[in-house]
Amino acid sequence: MSDERFDLDGLPTRVLFGPGRRADVPGEVARLGGRRVLIVTGRSQQAAVAEQQAALGTAHVATLDGAVEHVPVASAARARAVADEVDADLLLAVGGGSAVGLAKAVALTSGRPLVVVPTTYSGSEMTPIWGTTEEGRKTTGRDERVRPSVVVYDPELTVDLPSGTTASSGMNAVAHCVEALWLPGANPLIRALAEEGVRELGDALPALAHTPRDLGARAAALRGAWLGGTVLALAGTGLHHKICHELGGLGLPHAPVHAAVLPAVAALLSEAAPDALRRVARALAADDGVAALRQLAVQAGAATSLGDLGLRVDQVDEVAERVAALAPAAPRAVSAADVRGVLHAALTGGT
Repeated sequence: MSDERFDLDGLPTRVLFGPGRRADVPGEVARLGGRRVLIVTGRSQQAAVAEQQAALGTAHVATLDGAVEHVPVASAARARAVADEVDADLLLAVGGGSAVGLAKAVALTSGRPLVVVPTTYSGSEMTPIWGTTEEGRKTTGRDERVRPSVVVYDPELTVDLPSGTTASSGMNAVAHCVEALWLPGANPLIRALAEEGVRELGDALPALAHTPRDLGARAAALRGAWLGGTVLALAGTGLHHKICHELGGLGLPHAPVHAAVLPAVAALLSEAAPDALRRVARALAADDGVAALRQLAVQAGAATSLGDLGLRVDQVDEVAERVAALAPAAPRAVSAADVRGVLHAALTGGT
């Protein structure tokens, strides 16, 4: 690629990484001028949230614990109303992609700064991408107002992550890395970060399936997720994410869908993106990148079948038409028939 041309804008998000770094959150909040903090979370992070509430003291004014997947428009409206009612001047998201997504929905319309403490491998915390759902359709966009100011990665907060969430969330992060390798926005830095992310996650996820409290493996998975979120922010999204967003609009679970769809998309695009799949194979110490992704999902214990996740055969045609109408033509153009092939393969876990 000696004739390659590219532009690169740096990422403004401040990242703190390491065991115990959650203790640095109050200092980061103060540095950003936060005096009235609204914590946004789901309902499975009580211990981590309680710790932050105590550490923030009087700066904590309220906690909104209603985050759910795909950020329904009604949930976003309620969260914005709560933020206004308590006069919050900073948002602290504690949790996975659902908590981050809900906090982003508030930041989108208010410009309030956002600090994130991730507890899964979502990667959303590193991006300016937001999304909401209404009446079976998911709408996404990019806006710098939702890009978090600070992300605090503490692997200690992930040691009790359930095995199913570990596997599916981790494969979601793998998907961010893999797709970044074949998008037009890829450049030497993105390719290096994405390949390293696949390697970190490829080592960590099978290990965590057997030793879930291994802090070293948790840290490796979290580094992979950070790299995945970073390349997602830099390179953007392509066919894989478009398919997953359409399926998310139908109510299918976000991270497991990514895990189930990825090998089938990789198989479709393998001839058009041979370098990307060579890098995937190298990162996973394998000969075949597509087969290695499928094997990684199985070893991690992630979902491999869209049928098991709730997709019906009679929904395939409509999803395929929607995706084909809006899918980017990179690394090659795709038809509705191509997308149907991906969905039918992923229905049963084939490629």
